[in-house]
Amino acid sequence: MPKIKTFFQCQTCGYTSPKWLGRCPDCGAWNSLVEEKKETVTRHSSLVSHLGKAEPRSLSSITGEYGQRTSTGIKELDRVLGGGVVAGSVVLIGGDPGIGKSTLLLQTFSGLSKECGKVLYVSGEESPEQIKIRSERLSINSEEIVLLSETSLEAIVNAASKLAPKAIVVDSIQTVYTEELVSAPGSVSQVRDCAAKLMLFAKRSDIPVFLVGHVTKEGAIAGPRVLEHIVDTVLYFEGDRGHSYRILRTVKNRFGSTNEIGIFEMSDSGLLEVENPSELFLLERPLNVSGSTVVASLEGTRPLMVEIQSLVSQTNFGVPRRTTIGVDFNRVNLLVAVLEKRAGLYLGGMDIFVNVVGGLRIIEPAVDLGIITTIASSLKDIPVDPKIFVFGEVGLSGEIRAVTQAEARIKEASKIGFKRAVMPLGNTGKIKNNFGLEVIGIKNVEDCLEAVFT
Repeated sequence: MPKIKTFFQCQTCGYTSPKWLGRCPDCGAWNSLVEEKKETVTRHSSLVSHLGKAEPRSLSSITGEYGQRTSTGIKELDRVLGGGVVAGSVVLIGGDPGIGKSTLLLQTFSGLSKECGKVLYVSGEESPEQIKIRSERLSINSEEIVLLSETSLEAIVNAASKLAPKAIVVDSIQTVYTEELVSAPGSVSQVRDCAAKLMLFAKRSDIPVFLVGHVTKEGAIAGPRVLEHIVDTVLYFEGDRGHSYRILRTVKNRFGSTNEIGIFEMSDSGLLEVENPSELFLLERPLNVSGSTVVASLEGTRPLMVEIQSLVSQTNFGVPRRTTIGVDFNRVNLLVAVLEKRAGLYLGGMDIFVNVVGGLRIIEPAVDLGIITTIASSLKDIPVDPKIFVFGEVGLSGEIRAVTQAEARIKEASKIGFKRAVMPLGNTGKIKNNFGLEVIGIKNVEDCLEAVFT
């Protein structure tokens, strides 16, 4: 009989140790090593043996088949994937429980089944009856969607080999196990090996595979970090329980950009695409109220008009508070220092709270001008004209630096009804069309405050 080898493996980085350690010496995480068991006898898996072994091929003999993409029928998802689903790709989708991952994939497979044919939906957490109830709520009733309630990797691959579907979804990867390992489902070894075998199956058969991944309390996908290295695309489905919209964000994509986002609205009939997210984020914007500024941000190739709010008040403690939601905390502190030094505003004894409305998180430097404007507006208690929007990067000396795709930002603002654009002077000379807006070029922070508040 084969012998069982016991070892300890880090759940964060996959580091292996013969004994338990309180702290992982590789990644430094505490209490992350868990006991694993594995047979010492090496056995070659027969899961993909019927597909044959890979042979060396010259580069010139390989055709660019990855350029052919299949549309999912959901434009927002196609945008995030880079134009559609690539044959043989492996896509990992993570998100909080109940955020809508299964709903999104069921709607995706409804579109793929109409475009391609049979698709296989493997569920390790729900019964086919539960999925049927969800499909009735989404008005999905297709004979091309085949349901399989199974957690054994061998059974899943055998069923997929016989059915030969056009796409496969596994919900979720943490529930799948392979009989070649004796560890429990969801362990580091099981998740890593199952994902690796599914990736090999996808590459050999040219069948795209979608994997659903659980997330930890910190919001990262549960399991070893190597799980994200194995797959081709990593998507995070984000959202706030207090809001009806959801954001699908790309973290890794071997076949497209990692800056694209897809925006959906959750309704009783499923996820609806938001074609004009700028109107959604500005729908409840208060007018003629201090501490509110609209900034033109860029997410991938999509310009977004986002409201940034701030509240500046006299502190009651010895150390003033600084709280930010949706923007980088250190970046806000840097901009506060620029306002004090270059614009002469006293903020050292003030509590400052900055929030990006709608739950968005913006990291591009073009929102610097919006943060400075909204903080100054709240401090002076002077409202910003609701028809004005700003964008631009702020340097430590107070200068306003040019940003990319200024014309696309102006075009987006003109659709919503903005009249004036406060932007870097370096961008004004490169704009060919102002779309009927008054463009105000500024050089430094003082020019910005003068243009906005006069």
